[in-house]
Amino acid sequence: MSDWKAKRFWKDTTVEACDNGFRVLLDGRPVKTPAKTSFAVPTRALAEKIATEWQAQEDEVRPDTMPFTRMANSAIDKVTPQHSAVAEMLAEYGGTDLICYRADGPQELIDLQAQAWDPLLIWAKDVLNATLTPVEGVMFASQPEDSLARLEAQVKALEPFQLAAFHDLVALSGSLIIAFALIHAHDTGDNLWDMSRIDETWQISQWGEDEENEQMVGVKRQSFMDAAAFYALL
Repeated sequence: MSDWKAKRFWKDTTVEACDNGFRVLLDGRPVKTPAKTSFAVPTRALAEKIATEWQAQEDEVRPDTMPFTRMANSAIDKVTPQHSAVAEMLAEYGGTDLICYRADGPQELIDLQAQAWDPLLIWAKDVLNATLTPVEGVMFASQPEDSLARLEAQVKALEPFQLAAFHDLVALSGSLIIAFALIHAHDTGDNLWDMSRIDETWQISQWGEDEENEQMVGVKRQSFMDAAAFYALL
């Protein structure tokens, strides 16, 4: 049974409107989530993107090639029934945000972090109404409670499908502020991903990178971009 793989059984993939938005049909039969819940997404654009993933499957169904389907399933089966818990978990990143923890040397790395991350902190103060303070080193330093409360409220205001994409943006970048900057279209996904990798990129410039790590980073980057595209289709 461990060798069992889902086989393609359909010829045509279509999209149609339904009570909860738009659903994907395989030979006229609606797709279900892994939990056997009705599968529906908020916009036709997202449904059509998901339909292209199903249509692209060949003899065997490969879930790893269906990131938009995966995020939609997560929004329906996981985020919707526990929205508050997911939002609170993500909001906690604000207290230990990547862009607040700065190197104490060398000066080149200090300057790179400041150049990329200081403008993000200014943006967060101006747009998100959240003042966060950068600290030197890796020891925990508390952030203003009122700023964290405002960030949490904005995370909780996201709809389930938005929150599913936001989850990946935060988890992959390690930064609540970077994720907010992306969904607010403050900067491009490419630039924001690069900002989340400043420490690693600097280390690579000093010591080089092995092929296995490079491949892993490439997978994470693609997942970040997929989450950004998913959010945009909402």
